Formats: sequence, C-alpha cells, structure tokens
Amino acid sequence: MAELRHSSSLGSRASNSPMKRDAGAGAADSSPLIPDNHLADDDEHDRHSSKDRDRHMCSFFTDDPRVSPHNSRISLVFTLLLLLVGLVSLFTIFNNLNAPYLCKKDGIVLHCPHVKESPSLWENPFSSTTSWKPCAERQDGVLPELPPENETNGYIFIHAEGGLNQQRIAICNAVAVAKILNATLILPVLKQDQIWKDQTKFEDIFDVDHFIDYLKYDVRIVRDIPEWFTDKSELFTSIRRTVKNIPKYAPAQFYIDNVLPRVKEKKIMALKPFVDRLGYDNVPPEINKLRCRVNYHALKFLPDIEQMANSLASRMRNRTGSSNPYMALHLRFEKGMVGLSFCDFVGTREEKAKMAEYRKKEWPRRYKNGSHLWQLALQKRKEGRCPLEPGEVAVILRAMGYPKETQIYVASGQVYGGQNRMAPLRNMFPNLVRPLHYCMDYKKSTWCFRVKS
Repeated sequence: MAELRHSSSLGSRASNSPMKRDAGAGAADSSPLIPDNHLADDDEHDRHSSKDRDRHMCSFFTDDPRVSPHNSRISLVFTLLLLLVGLVSLFTIFNNLNAPYLCKKDGIVLHCPHVKESPSLWENPFSSTTSWKPCAERQDGVLPELPPENETNGYIFIHAEGGLNQQRIAICNAVAVAKILNATLILPVLKQDQIWKDQTKFEDIFDVDHFIDYLKYDVRIVRDIPEWFTDKSELFTSIRRTVKNIPKYAPAQFYIDNVLPRVKEKKIMALKPFVDRLGYDNVPPEINKLRCRVNYHALKFLPDIEQMANSLASRMRNRTGSSNPYMALHLRFEKGMVGLSFCDFVGTREEKAKMAEYRKKEWPRRYKNGSHLWQLALQKRKEGRCPLEPGEVAVILRAMGYPKETQIYVASGQVYGGQNRMAPLRNMFPNLVRPLHYCMDYKKSTWCFRVKS
C-alpha cells in the first residue's frame, strides 16, 4: 500500500504538462488499480442517497408505514395549523372588504359601500335614564346661609372667554368661586372672541332676572359694579385690581389661601384669566352641585332664542321631507384652535409659515424661538391631544356605522384649510350643510338651506 500511494503521488507530480496529463488520463481510464465497476458503484450510491434525502424530506406528508407515528402526528398538527391560519386570513380579508368605513377612491370622489344602520345608532338615551333622579337640589344647612350684600367679603368680577360653551363653564365656575369666598359676584362679561368677533352681552342671551333670582339663596349677584367704585376702568386694566396666575383646575383651598385675602383688602378684584381655573375633584361636593344648578337651571336662554332654537331643530330634522335624525358636528378645527394646539398638520410651506407667524403673535411665551415646536407636535400627536381633521372625523363616523346618507350640520366657524380640508368629509357624507349655507328669520318664518356637496 505504501508503494501504491507513492506511485500515485509520483504520477500526479509527473503529470503537470498537458501532454502528460492527457496521457495520464488515458492510463487512468484503463488502470488495473481502479476496477471498472467502482465508478458504477459510486453512481448507484449517489442515486440512493438522493432518494433517501427526498424520502426524509417528504416523510412528514406521506402514509408510508416505515415513517414513525411521532412524525405522522407532527405532520398532522402542522397541516391543521396551516389550515387554521388560512381560514383566519380569509375571514379578516372578507371583513375588511365589507367594513363600513372603507371607500374606493375614483379621482377626488370616494365611493363608499352602502351600510345598514344599526337599530341602536339613533336610540334616544332618555329611555335608559328614566330611573335617574336629580341630586343637585339645594339642601338647607349644607352650605352656609347667604349674608346681606354689605356683609360679604367683597366683590369679584370675571371675563367669560371663548365660545358659548366655554363661557357657560366660566359663569358656573364664577358662581362657585363666589360661594367659596363668600363674595358678591358682579354679572360676568362675555369677552369678545378673537375668532368669532361677537359683541353679544350676557343680557342678550340669558335671562338675567331669572339668573339672579334662582341663585338668590346661594350667591349674591349684582348687575353692575357698585356706584361707590368710581374708576370702573381700573377694574379692567389695573394690576392692583387683578388676581393673576391662578393655576388651571385649582382647588377650593387655593382661593381661600391666595384670593380671599386680596378680596378682603381691595374689596373689588378681577380674576383673569378665568378659563378652567377651578377643579372638580378637589372642591366640596356641594360646590359641584351648585355648578349643576347654575348650568341647567339658572342659565336660561331668552324666550325668543328658545323659540328660534326649537324651530331650527324641527326644520333641520325635516329638511328632506321626512322626519329623519340628524347630527350637529362641531369640528373644532378653526384657525384659533389649530394655532392654540401647537400641533403639526399637512399643508404647504406657505401655510406652515403663516401659522408659525400667527402662533408667534398670539402666544409669544409658548412660541419662544420655535425650535422646540416640532418635538412638541410629535409628542402631542402621539398622546392623541391634537384636534381631529375633517377627514379623520369622517373615518371615525363611518367606523361607528353612520351611513353616507346621514344629515350632518357643521356647527363651527371657518375650517382651517378651507374647501380642500373639508373635501374628505364632504365626499364621505354628501348631505353636509355648512353653517353659512343655512339661514332663518324666525319672526318672518323664512328659511333657507343650501347643501354643500
């Protein structure tokens, strides 16, 4: 064997030239040292190996009795899992194709599938509240008795800012704070809003006599600043007459510790700003009940306004000739709300530059140099604290089950971004009426509606 290996190695070294390699190859083919049937055995061995590999790979999916029962069980479980995943996938795809909020886009027009309304979609919630009982009635002996006007701790005055809803909240809070401080409340002034530019006064909307009379056992309320206070402009402009830096949702104790001493000292004080400056969970329960009485009983609209509202609601419901339910949608996407949110929205560079200038002018302390606003916008969007765009509202309404035939009256100011921003909502709900497209004169009983499609 040693000689054989030696000769083979010599042969391999000697066959470096082409001629010698060819000769060596020919010699190897007929060499007596390699049997002729050896190559045939190798081919046969390769074929058997390939078959064995194929048999092992497919053994999980065959009924060959030579396959172990354990492997058969594994293959069965694996097959069942694949079938289950396939069924779940098909079910999910079918549901997505039939989802009420999925629409197909054709150019700028959205074609939405017809959806059958759920019976409970427009259900009157009153039926489920018949067992509820009022709990905000005034109870004698719970709150201190009301002293005469000249024996209170002083007078407080507030500006009710924002829209009508925010103004109502501010008025309710003002009555509550007056009770906490045992102070006399000067009739609140409705501050002109920078968006609406509305100069309506308290007495133009609410019944002042009813307001004062209903609360006469709770809080002293006077229509105007006392006559002995001669310089009324000072109450609006002087820092000495203003309590500032009241934290949002402040507890009742904050007013007792920080506001009451100044009211006793100056006798008349203005509280501003007064938006959300009184908490709910950190005040006595009777104070919250007093708020309820103010909101639902003391603040009563003038008879003409109530008549107009009832007529308007009836006409809106019957606009299509049949008594159909309708939705009043407050988008809260006006320029002021978008600016105050400090969130980022899709728009052109020009729009973003104008919004940046607007925010810098209106809220300079929050704007600073603007470098931190992008991260702030991302964080607020992540936390869900940004106003919803009209298109996002449309998707939510469709997901809730409202069909495209739903009558929607938009109760808001000019939407930021104009018609382009409103297009997705209008495409998904064609029966959309903007506030500038319906009008009325309840004295002459003339009405007009224009559907903006």
